[in-house]
Amino acid sequence: MSEDTRRETTIVIDGRVLPRQLDEQMIRDVVHGFYAKIQRDALLAPLFNKSIAPHDWPPHLTKMCDFWSSLMLRTGRYDGRPLPPHLTLPGLGEQHFRRWLFLFRATVNNLCPPEIAALFMERALRIAHSFRLALAHNRGESTLTVEPITAESL
Repeated sequence: MSEDTRRETTIVIDGRVLPRQLDEQMIRDVVHGFYAKIQRDALLAPLFNKSIAPHDWPPHLTKMCDFWSSLMLRTGRYDGRPLPPHLTLPGLGEQHFRRWLFLFRATVNNLCPPEIAALFMERALRIAHSFRLALAHNRGESTLTVEPITAESL
């Protein structure tokens, strides 16, 4: 489907019409900008670099663009399972998710109009909470104590 054809279709996310400004280029800019921050971050870079070899970063970025395109634009390009690779990361904890969300918020606030940045953040906060619940469950920990991370707490 071409960009022009896709934009003739109204996309509704959480009961709100998706702003027309959100397109594949904006998603690409967000993904690449965000992961550039991760690769320089003292807390997250070591964790990611243990899992993603230097030559695997370009395919990973493509996959993440597909993921966010599917999530935000309903393109259906991503058909993977994002959780399993995260379950194997030793030591992955709340501090990592907080930093991930902090960097993500900085990226979307810098690159997107406020309404679109808010949509990205709503999704990111849900993903982080879902992953944290799954990690706790996978580790045999109580999920009852896993509180959602809020944007205000970052």
